[in-house]
Amino acid sequence: MKHFKVLTVICSLFLLALVFTPGLKADTWNKKSILTFSQPFEVPGGRVLPAGTYQFKLLDSPYDRNVVQIFSESGTELYATILAIPNYRLKATENTTMNFEERASGSPQALKAWFYPGNGWGHEFVYPKAKAMELARILNEPVPAMAVEVTP
Repeated sequence: MKHFKVLTVICSLFLLALVFTPGLKADTWNKKSILTFSQPFEVPGGRVLPAGTYQFKLLDSPYDRNVVQIFSESGTELYATILAIPNYRLKATENTTMNFEERASGSPQALKAWFYPGNGWGHEFVYPKAKAMELARILNEPVPAMAVEVTP
């Protein structure tokens, strides 16, 4: 009888723990973020995406957690697969943060980095060498580059 009471108490505590555990996000593995842009923006590879809503998420790979994919709002069309390198910030924010490279007037802003909510580590986008050199000249700061040119 004692064992039954102990087992009942343990089960009750377990169920209470489940009820009061904050909901786990299914999107934390791939860091899926749905973002709306009010202006066109450039992604590595030279493609300019128009203003609109897009899904950003990590490639579903257990080996490389620094490949970012950009999909349509519905997630049915893939627009870009981008190499990234880890980027660290001192203070994590509650919302998704996108950093942009400043550009000459009339040019769309270029994506620089993406930070998932609550994370200090983010993903800095790597540009083809020629584009990275152009951005570095404009910004007067280093821009991560790929050693090999890729075609979009």
